[in-house]
Amino acid sequence: MKAWGIFLLLLCLQAITYAVIGESQTCPAENVGKCDDSDWEGEFFPGINKIKYEGPSSKNPLSFKWYNAEEEILGKKMKDWFRFSVAFWHTFRGTGADLFGAPTKYWPWEDGTNSLKMAKRRMRANFEFINKLGVDWWCFHDRDIAPDGETLEEANANLDEVVALAKELQMQSKKKVLWGTAQLFMHPRYMHGAATSSELGVYAYAAAQVKKALEVTHYLEGENYVFWGGREGYQSLLNTDMERELNHLARFFEAAVAYKKKIGFNGTLLIEPKPQEPTKHQYDWDAATTANFLRKYGLIGEFKLNIECNHATLSGHSCHHELETARINGLLGNIDANTGDPQVGWDTDQFLVDIQEATMIMLSVIKNGGIAPGGFNFDAKLRRESTDVDDLFIAHIIGMDTMARGLRNAATLIEDGTLAELVRKRYQSFDTEIGAQIEAGKADFDFLEKKAKEWGEPKVASAKQELAEMILQSAL
Repeated sequence: MKAWGIFLLLLCLQAITYAVIGESQTCPAENVGKCDDSDWEGEFFPGINKIKYEGPSSKNPLSFKWYNAEEEILGKKMKDWFRFSVAFWHTFRGTGADLFGAPTKYWPWEDGTNSLKMAKRRMRANFEFINKLGVDWWCFHDRDIAPDGETLEEANANLDEVVALAKELQMQSKKKVLWGTAQLFMHPRYMHGAATSSELGVYAYAAAQVKKALEVTHYLEGENYVFWGGREGYQSLLNTDMERELNHLARFFEAAVAYKKKIGFNGTLLIEPKPQEPTKHQYDWDAATTANFLRKYGLIGEFKLNIECNHATLSGHSCHHELETARINGLLGNIDANTGDPQVGWDTDQFLVDIQEATMIMLSVIKNGGIAPGGFNFDAKLRRESTDVDDLFIAHIIGMDTMARGLRNAATLIEDGTLAELVRKRYQSFDTEIGAQIEAGKADFDFLEKKAKEWGEPKVASAKQELAEMILQSAL
């Protein structure tokens, strides 16, 4: 009987073993450092379910109050107006460190390294996050998703390994890359710039890095590729050949266009304007400067612009101004939805929560007919003092809700028509035969001088700015 009992016990243990093997292996966050990445199948965000729309009356911080993905506004679903994306670098590589303080964020899945194992773990966390948040897109820098290497070959091999996992996770979750890019600003080699560096070797290295990043973005079926020239500029003109640097930058972009076509990448190439920080002056200062650069070098049909709202304010403009400048030049391609602190003079990358600003942004987007294949990327980070895991969700929720309110308000303004009529009336003197001649380029100065003498001193109507602001406020 004793032997029989032992036999039964062994059978039970074997059955339990097979049952465990048949289930997904898990490695909860509290066991960080004790499991291989291949074993990590547990939740990185336990206790947080998929974020749902609960309406404006909801008091649940982990719910949408205004963003209802499937709701149609002006003939298009909300999710299609926005195409929201999560920025990998801020969400999963942001530490809370600043110029005066050490990191404050220690996510439970981090082991303190920048190893390949850790990179894969972050990638899994990224996909759980975007799945639970309910967005379809993500964005990345090459060196944020995979560790650098001692050589370019090693760096590329690291990137390939992490990207293979990202591809697998994308297929499982049906998520996509909104855009990829190469990080050409952090490594010491780029201290003088990348495509505008005074060193030929740096220029070549940057080209090789962008080549690989384009290949990876193409492999992940990304819909756009972004160039952010953080160090493409100068600190002093005393030691700078501006013309030569601008020519080099143009040649770099030309080579990128050629390689994009060579590998069959059909995504949009985007340039992200920024005026300063870290360089004193960056060559893509704002939308107008960048548009002029593209025209000068014959690249206007090859690129569009990724407008970041915080960069707009740093250049002395509103986000609405930059969007309109890009739109009327046919260059509006993507939006980095963030904002800065008006009392702070640098790029704070905060989540946009100003409903009026969101409304103005969406007026431009609606006029543009949307921004696909671009979208709204949350190039925004938690405040240094926000250190809970659920803060990652709350920050994105308020950003998405704010933009949703902006869309609703903009739709109200457009459907009402009062603001559009006010604008139309301001320019109605040009809705005449002579006005049409001017706009068609058929009225010369001799003709206009004759009319000015005939009409005498012109009457100038009120601009009705306060009325326009009243109409806007009524929609908020």
